[in-house]
Amino acid sequence: MKIAISATEKKLDAQVDSRFGRAPFFLIYDIETDEHDFIENTRALNAASGAGVQAAQNVVDSGVDAVLTGHCGPKAFRALGAGDISIYVNVSGSLRKAIEAFKEGEYEAAEKADVNGHWT
Repeated sequence: MKIAISATEKKLDAQVDSRFGRAPFFLIYDIETDEHDFIENTRALNAASGAGVQAAQNVVDSGVDAVLTGHCGPKAFRALGAGDISIYVNVSGSLRKAIEAFKEGEYEAAEKADVNGHWT
């Protein structure tokens, strides 16, 4: 299983970014192999609008099964759901800690977006 985590920096000790669509990076992490890589979210980060949908497309294209983030708006939530990706919100702390908490089953998948659109 591969997960994507919104990240403030390209290192495992970085913090989970609270904003899905405007996160500068996503950590792509394989739970079974512990292999990981970071993808940049530059296009969505600099978008005047539609950042969440563009970020969702980046994540869908990376082939993940789940997203961990601080918050996710309604358009991004729908786009990720259309890609059959589970979304976990209210995730905070370091990326490393978020991975461990996910492996331990500490998070529940969200049933809906947890913020309105255009959240900053």
